[in-house]
Amino acid sequence: MTTIHDTPTPVPSRTAAVIAGIAAGAAGLGGAELLAGLIPGAASPIIAVGDFVISLQPPGAKQFVVELFGEADKLILNLFIAAVAVALAGGIGLLARHRSGLARLAIAVGGVAALAIGLRAPLSEAIPTFVVATAAAGIVILVLPALFTLAQSRREQAPAEMPDWGRRRFLGTSIAVVGVAAASGVAGRALLDRGRLGAQPQAGSIPDPTASAPPLPAGASLDIPDLSPLITPNRDFYRIDTALLVPRPDLETWRLRVSGMVDRPFELTYDELVALPLIEQHVTIACVSNEVGGGLVGNALWTGVRLKDLLERAGVQADATQIVGRAVDDFTVGFPTAWALADDREAMVAVAMNGEPLPPSHGFPARLIVPGLYGYVSATKWLAEIELTRLESFDAYWVPLGWAKEAPILTQSRIDVPRGGSRIPGGEVAVAGVAWAPDRGISGVEVQVDEDGWQPAEISAPISDSTWVQWVHRWDATPGDHLLRVRAIDGNGDVQTDAKSRPAPDGARGHHTIQVTIT
Repeated sequence: MTTIHDTPTPVPSRTAAVIAGIAAGAAGLGGAELLAGLIPGAASPIIAVGDFVISLQPPGAKQFVVELFGEADKLILNLFIAAVAVALAGGIGLLARHRSGLARLAIAVGGVAALAIGLRAPLSEAIPTFVVATAAAGIVILVLPALFTLAQSRREQAPAEMPDWGRRRFLGTSIAVVGVAAASGVAGRALLDRGRLGAQPQAGSIPDPTASAPPLPAGASLDIPDLSPLITPNRDFYRIDTALLVPRPDLETWRLRVSGMVDRPFELTYDELVALPLIEQHVTIACVSNEVGGGLVGNALWTGVRLKDLLERAGVQADATQIVGRAVDDFTVGFPTAWALADDREAMVAVAMNGEPLPPSHGFPARLIVPGLYGYVSATKWLAEIELTRLESFDAYWVPLGWAKEAPILTQSRIDVPRGGSRIPGGEVAVAGVAWAPDRGISGVEVQVDEDGWQPAEISAPISDSTWVQWVHRWDATPGDHLLRVRAIDGNGDVQTDAKSRPAPDGARGHHTIQVTIT
């Protein structure tokens, strides 16, 4: 009697299993990102998960991330989520070596969990891309190991090939899958970033303002190399927000609603909004996360509708003490109604920035600009609703996360030139920068060299109390290491404090100080 021994089914090596899992994860993400870019309204899994992560952030996380990564925070989060997803897929690939059924279950559970997260997104349809991602990952994680085991089985049944083309075919196929997935992901994200195919063009026709900004006064700008320009170009203007993907509302369906504690709620289309009387004004806005001497501040010419006009049309009720701005992605800000109604400032719904329709990344089609308040309590981008309520009835997005409910911009100043740590020749050195205290204005700037007394700096002619000024101090520099400090005096005569504080909960305090070496 002849005994027949079954040949055991080859099992992929650990390395091959992990490679197959990584390729599967990359295929799922890449395919889903490409689909999100091609199909209007389809959700990006990476962005959906990123938004979910942002919603779970603990108090203090915002400042930590901004300090660590600055305006690259969104890119870093995207890359981190992709890396974690691919790493988990590699682990599932390893699990599939001996427990293929459990691996398929893990893929299904992961897909369902990701879909549940994606369904939270108010602006996107999650099902198509998440189904594609799960299916692509499941197929690749089954096919690639099969290709490897087939090659291994043939190798055991026949003399070894020189070289081992079977394993090379597996490795080459895996690399190709990852490469195609990466290219698909990059292409999909590019389509998402510039607007999905067939989306409404992100521009509008802005009529001429009925109240133009006055000409810049003589001496408003100082001619100092490397000094921050008086007007920050749109491309250089800082961007800090919670949106991993810039919202791009369709002008055909977008509406601005004025609601809540008003007698006459109403809504406006984009054309109706820009047809209202428009004003222009220069306003400096700042992020509360800006460190002393930081760059999260900018000055621009804004064009828009007076917020007072909209509130008057709606009929604000006497006990409506808070204005809540809601974005199309449900982000909220909140500030006192009295701040917007004060006679000495012009809060506005801006529709243009430096003479152009708002760029998508800065809030198209409309945003709030409120002179004198940090952006996190006032400057809603991608504005969809202005709601009147009570201060005690609602806390906007950042307040439960530990930031102050009321946040006027602090008096601040910054040294732009020379740069900290630079080595410069002796003689007359221009120490220059910018200072701001909207909406109190700047009445003076002083500079200190080492521990000597404070010396007055020359300041540019202010555009208004709502904008920053440039300043310069001509220093007769002597060889050696020196500390340079700056402080500003606001329009009320209050001197910028030297008491240091972190940005949380209501803005950073202290004097910007740098060290330079004079040769």
